[in-house]
Amino acid sequence: MDRAHFFSATAGRTIEAPRHARARFAIGEVVRHRVFDFRGVVFDIDPVFANSDEWYEAIPAAVRPHKDQPFYHLLAENGESSYVAYVSQQNLLRDAENGPVDHPQVGELFDDFADGRYKLRRGLTH
Repeated sequence: MDRAHFFSATAGRTIEAPRHARARFAIGEVVRHRVFDFRGVVFDIDPVFANSDEWYEAIPAAVRPHKDQPFYHLLAENGESSYVAYVSQQNLLRDAENGPVDHPQVGELFDDFADGRYKLRRGLTH
């Protein structure tokens, strides 16, 4: 398979990834974690795991996701707080609430919320 390389500041190293990855969710889409009770809006996507080895090893081996799948950066919320989450594709589902996410940073990255998803601010698109 044709591979590409990119530097991940979070991981502190160069990451090897398939040249073509298929993300199930898009930037601006609202998703829910499959196991834990939180939801969030996607603001970035890594084609494969691109976080630190320490972060990965902290996940119990029995539930540790495989690295060769898309990982999503989320502005996340649960009943108690708002935070940034990093979640594997296998652990995400489409959000059935179809409502906005109440995260204080949403307005920094996104404009309108319509039809269950956010529109990325114009100045932030490629």
